[in-house]
Amino acid sequence: MPASGDLFDPTLIVFAALAVFVIWKLRSVLGMRVDRDTPPPARFAPRPAAPAAVAPLPSSAPPTEAPARPNGAERWEGVAEKGVAAAWSGLDAVAASDPNFDGKAFLSGGRRAYELIVTAFAKGDRETLKPLLSQEVFDGFSAEIARREQQGETMETAVVAIDSATVDAARAIAGRNEVTVRFVARLTSVRRDRAGETIDSGQTRKVVERWTFARDPKAGDPNWKLVATQAED
Repeated sequence: MPASGDLFDPTLIVFAALAVFVIWKLRSVLGMRVDRDTPPPARFAPRPAAPAAVAPLPSSAPPTEAPARPNGAERWEGVAEKGVAAAWSGLDAVAASDPNFDGKAFLSGGRRAYELIVTAFAKGDRETLKPLLSQEVFDGFSAEIARREQQGETMETAVVAIDSATVDAARAIAGRNEVTVRFVARLTSVRRDRAGETIDSGQTRKVVERWTFARDPKAGDPNWKLVATQAED
């Protein structure tokens, strides 16, 4: 029989179990703290990069000799008036700085811009005008709109027809391409006073104007802005 000093004390089991529990709990807490300090695992696969533009498939037909590059007169036929050499050379320079420049598409957009700007100006629609004009031109248009508003005048203008739109001049300078379009159009306008009485109701009239559009060929925004206007007497 063991001596009384060697008798097993049951409380040692309780303390031992408590110590194990405390150690396990500390390790659990420390583990959670470390996890919070590390970045969470990714929840998604990274978005794949956009595929590069696919070149057109080569033709199965036997290769033929590449056509000769058209000269300025042929290249800009229907865009600039024949005989306006400065316009042709200027358009060549614009196209050289911006390979995506398309003269006919530009004129088509210019026609739409002309009608949109003329009608928005008459209505006093600054919100429509703002993205279409340079700051200088917008300030001039806005000042005239403010004058009409102060006098209580209103105006309605309609573009009856754009008889012609041709490039009159073009140039490429550092960080900026400019193309001037000569518009020949027929407009009709009605101007009224504060009481709604007609001040001026002219018949359809012919107008000839030169509008200069500009953009940075390296800018992400593909839109051109109106930077100058000039009426032809």
